[in-house]
Amino acid sequence: MHFVKSPACDLHACLCYTFRMIQLVAFLGNYGREYARTRHNAGWLFADSLPFADKLSWQSKFKGLYTSVDTTLFAEWAQQYNLFAKKDGSAVPLPKDAPEKIYFLKPETYMNLSGDSIIELVNFYKLRPENVMVVHDELELPLGTVSLKWSGGLGGHNGLRSTKAVLSTADFWRLRFGIGRPDNREIADYVLTPFTPDEQITLSQVFPQAAELLAKVLLSTDPNRLISEWGKKKLAAEGAVL
Repeated sequence: MHFVKSPACDLHACLCYTFRMIQLVAFLGNYGREYARTRHNAGWLFADSLPFADKLSWQSKFKGLYTSVDTTLFAEWAQQYNLFAKKDGSAVPLPKDAPEKIYFLKPETYMNLSGDSIIELVNFYKLRPENVMVVHDELELPLGTVSLKWSGGLGGHNGLRSTKAVLSTADFWRLRFGIGRPDNREIADYVLTPFTPDEQITLSQVFPQAAELLAKVLLSTDPNRLISEWGKKKLAAEGAVL
């Protein structure tokens, strides 16, 4: 991959290079039934909500649950479920030199060691950090907000900290689901508590729209172009559609 710095590129927000596609989507969460519906498991909940979730064949590998999808097939799903539909109804074109496979991963190492799972897959398939997107909960964003982000700070998120440690860089993609900060409550207790019924309604409105973003990201040679729209986007208010 050939890297090219550009004067128009904000070095804190992006890294300009001639070709890049995200190949690995790592959905962060904690393993175990007791954590299944908690705020910290927003990434896993999103994975399970995807309209093509029942077509994914997960297997235990890379210290987590892993599956791969032919990129051509993923493009067909994107069209089938109207995630990336063209106005004329024609097939979604694959970018030139698109990779053959897209990899999905749910680390089962618990949040603090998420990177141990991610690095095993990255090394096995010889991926680069810029081919990786981590899907996670975000305290610094209100519930109902989704954010596509390249590189930057970790916001105190242990799953991101672990990922940075194993990749030796913070230069990887993030898809962030806002969960908001508690007013008078310990953070650890808050993120390990299940979403309330009203919050679950909000997520049910957010996830389908975020699935459209996921499809666009995975079929784009330059996800950075999506940040102008998706850098921080409010998709729903708590318990109600905007």
